[in-house]
Amino acid sequence: MRKLWPLLIAGSVGAMGVQAASAEVYQLLVGSYTAGQSQGIYRLNFDAATGQINAKPLQVVKSENPSWLTLSKDQRHLFVVNENGPGQTDPVGRVSSYAIDPKTHALSPINQVQSLGNEPTHSSLSLEASHLFVSNYSVAEDPGGTLAVLPVGAEGQLNSVVQMSSHPSSRVNPERQMSAHVHSTVSSPDGKYVFSNDLGADKVFVYRFDPKANPELPLTAATPASVQLPPGSGPRHLLFSADGKHAWLIMEMSAQVAVFDYKDGKLEQTQMVELATGQPTSDKAAAALHASQDGKFLYVSNRGTANQLLVFAIDPATGHLKELQRRAVEGDHPREFCLDPSGKFVLIANQKSNQIVVVERDAKSGLLGKTVQKLPMDAPSDLKFLVRQ
Repeated sequence: MRKLWPLLIAGSVGAMGVQAASAEVYQLLVGSYTAGQSQGIYRLNFDAATGQINAKPLQVVKSENPSWLTLSKDQRHLFVVNENGPGQTDPVGRVSSYAIDPKTHALSPINQVQSLGNEPTHSSLSLEASHLFVSNYSVAEDPGGTLAVLPVGAEGQLNSVVQMSSHPSSRVNPERQMSAHVHSTVSSPDGKYVFSNDLGADKVFVYRFDPKANPELPLTAATPASVQLPPGSGPRHLLFSADGKHAWLIMEMSAQVAVFDYKDGKLEQTQMVELATGQPTSDKAAAALHASQDGKFLYVSNRGTANQLLVFAIDPATGHLKELQRRAVEGDHPREFCLDPSGKFVLIANQKSNQIVVVERDAKSGLLGKTVQKLPMDAPSDLKFLVRQ
């Protein structure tokens, strides 16, 4: 029987390892794919005064394909999808939970459960942190992707899946859409609804979330039950504005961003933004999107042969986007990226060129400047900052 919890290897934590050592030193968690040299999750120091990541890890947590990291709001717990599937070292999709030491930020395992699907690629917590929504992407057509709902205990322990949901596919693209491929699932700002983005269906599926009414089946289909996107577009990630009035949806296969007005579980499209107008299909592989903390700018990554980060100004009244800049990521396959807590830098996880690239950012204009670091890192897939509470 496979041992569920691998060895935890902790590096030494010196003066720089404690958050209080410097007001401008933050800790960074890096998720990765482990088919190559990566061992799992890396905990590193980042200096916001210089934009430099310390190459020596504070801690390395051995884990199979911890590709997406979800932090609890109080940053006491970390939830990780282990994007495993057939043909991999571990063929079973799993979800792992860790406790985060409030002083040192050291990670220690709590437990691990199966996701009941292949290649879980994303997770998110419900607003009150009682449930984790896991998106089983499933590369293969059979069995296809699913949404899994897992209750979470008060101390961060994961319980077994209590509800599964699957969707019919659009079958528009015979290579990628012959079955469901749930890529991400997020809650509405008020926590009453859950939106599941299915790349294989060309739809966002909408659920009411009410665990008190039915703890065993906390999700029920909303009305309307889905939002239709263009055929073959492949919806990937949905992001709500800070005020909850708008949302942006990135579509991987068509390299587009749809802009919506949002109210009471309903998304109404108001704009469609092209990321690769007139460019070949090979340039269309949109991935991640994140807004600046002040809500003025949206940043979007496009992979393929384009390998760009795009900067948009956000109209505060409508949520509409105006393109400001296209910048090369200076690497291959920017799967994820993040803004550092100071807002002065953007960190880009270039998965296929095995590096994290740090780029300067002007907080006033939103524009990206020079590259300040290229840190070798095998197959990075997600980046999350730990900040003082």
